[in-house]
Amino acid sequence: MHTRLLAIACLVTATTFAADALKVPAIPEGAIAKKKELLFSDDFERADLGKAWAIVVPTFSIEKGALKGTQTRFDAPAVVGQVGTGGVKPAVKGHQAVIGTDVPTKDSVIEFRFRLGGARSVTAEFDDRAFTGSHYGHICMARIGAQGIILTDQKEGGAKNEIQAMANDPAKKAERAKLLAGRSVTFPLQLDADAWHTFVLETVGDTMRASIDGKPVAFLQSPGIAHPTKSKVEFGCMGKDGFLDDVKIWNAEPVAK
Repeated sequence: MHTRLLAIACLVTATTFAADALKVPAIPEGAIAKKKELLFSDDFERADLGKAWAIVVPTFSIEKGALKGTQTRFDAPAVVGQVGTGGVKPAVKGHQAVIGTDVPTKDSVIEFRFRLGGARSVTAEFDDRAFTGSHYGHICMARIGAQGIILTDQKEGGAKNEIQAMANDPAKKAERAKLLAGRSVTFPLQLDADAWHTFVLETVGDTMRASIDGKPVAFLQSPGIAHPTKSKVEFGCMGKDGFLDDVKIWNAEPVAK
């Protein structure tokens, strides 16, 4: 009996240490951002995307009053010596479908409805194309899937030029992992992929807080989030036929404590 209790105690202790190692931050119960002026809104009640939107990676369309994203770029190896050409078709790197709009912000609240449908995930992301310290000016993002949500500081994380350059160097693996610590966090979810949900992303200073259907679900504090010139907001869809609707973007300020 004593041996069994000792084994259970050791298991509990090991589990506690594992949880502590993950350093998943506590999620503030209340909002961290106070909405100011509405900067942008779109309910997609029309046939065409319009000038406000630019497709970054194909493809998007409007279907039944909602924005539909379908990933069409998938990993493919290079093909050498195609018949009749003698040339080389370069390898293709897979990428989710991405669409964006120019809405400059520093602190903000983004809200939209989404339905995963056949997609693996949908994303909301801030970029600054004028910033050259990270790949494509990526700053920070939220990725929502049926079983989890990820918040990421891309500017100081995986998109940072110095860290990205280490990705294919086995000798840099430990150093890269150390630099990435705390730059991304994953929280579990249980979402009905066929139902519509409402997502809210608050970005204030160096913090991001996400809510789904009025419930806080994720939080991250990391320095890259505080980038002052988030000039572009982008939305992504990984997989087939994910949907977004009723997109709204507000300027915001921190909630007084």
